Amino acid sequence: MLKPLIVILGPTASGKTDLAIRLAQKFKGEVVSADSRQIYKEMDVGTAKPRQTRGIPHHLISFIRPRQAFNAARYQKEALKAIQGVLERGRLPFLVGGNGLYLQAVADNLGFPRVAPSPRLRQSLEKKSLAELGRLYRKMDPRGARVIDRKNRRRLIRAIEVCHLSGKPFWSQRKKEKSPFKTLWLGIRPSEAVLRRNISRRTEEMLRLGLEKEARKLFRRYGSRLPSLQTIGYQEWPPFLRGRINSTTRKKIAEEIKNHTWQYAKRQMVWFKRDNRIIWLPQSRLIQRAARLVRSFTAQ
Repeated sequence: MLKPLIVILGPTASGKTDLAIRLAQKFKGEVVSADSRQIYKEMDVGTAKPRQTRGIPHHLISFIRPRQAFNAARYQKEALKAIQGVLERGRLPFLVGGNGLYLQAVADNLGFPRVAPSPRLRQSLEKKSLAELGRLYRKMDPRGARVIDRKNRRRLIRAIEVCHLSGKPFWSQRKKEKSPFKTLWLGIRPSEAVLRRNISRRTEEMLRLGLEKEARKLFRRYGSRLPSLQTIGYQEWPPFLRGRINSTTRKKIAEEIKNHTWQYAKRQMVWFKRDNRIIWLPQSRLIQRAARLVRSFTAQ
C-alpha cells in the first residue's frame, strides 16, 4: 500500500513554509525540509530558517556542520528515514522546499550513480570557474547540461566527477524507481511583483537579524572557499569583509543578495514548469484551497 506524502514547493520567498505549517496544524502533520542549505548548523539567518514553527516538528534542519559533504543521494536517505518516522507516529508528512532535485529524489525515488567521490579530481575542478565547469560538463553530457542548474558549482562538479569516473553521462544514470508514496504536489507561484517584494523584505529582515555578524563568524571559522558558504546570502560578503562595512557597502551587498535570490527563483520556476503533476494554488484563499485538496487526497 502506497504511503501518503504531501509535497509543497515553490520558488524561494514564496511562502511555502508558512503554508506547510498551517496545513500541518490542520492535518496533524510534520514538516520534512527539502532545502539544501538549511541542513547546516550555524547557517541560520542567511538560509532563512523558520523562526516560528508553531509547535510543528521540522526535520532535516540544522543537522550537519558546514564543512561536511552532502549531496542529493544522502539527502534522499535521510529524508526517507525522517518520513518513515513521521508515518510511524501516525502523522502526515509534508515534504517542503524549493530544491527540485531533492523533492524528486524522495517523492519519485530517484536512483543515483554509485560513484565514490574523488578528492583529487574535485580539488582540480574547484580551481575552475563556473563557466569552465559548464563548458566541460556540456562536452561530457549534452543532454544533462540542458537541465542542470548551471549556477550550482557543487552540482556541476559532482556531475563531471560521475561522468569522468564512470565513463557514462551523469543524467542517464539517474533513474526513477518504484516510489513507495502516493503524492499530492502543491505549488505556490506568486506574481513577479509579489515575489520581488518578498525577496526584498526578507533580505532586509536578514540584515536586521544579524546576517553580517553571522557571515563574519562563519568566514573566520571556515574560510571563504567552503562550498556551503559559496551560496546566496554568504558569497556576497568576502570582497567587503577586509575593510570597514558602512551603510553604502551594506546597501550594495543587500542589492546583490536580492538580485542573486531573484535569479535563483527564476531557475527554480524553470525546473518546476517541467512537472505537470504540480497543482498551482491561486493566491486568493490559498490556505482554504490547499486544505480542500489535502482533505480530498487523504480521504481516498
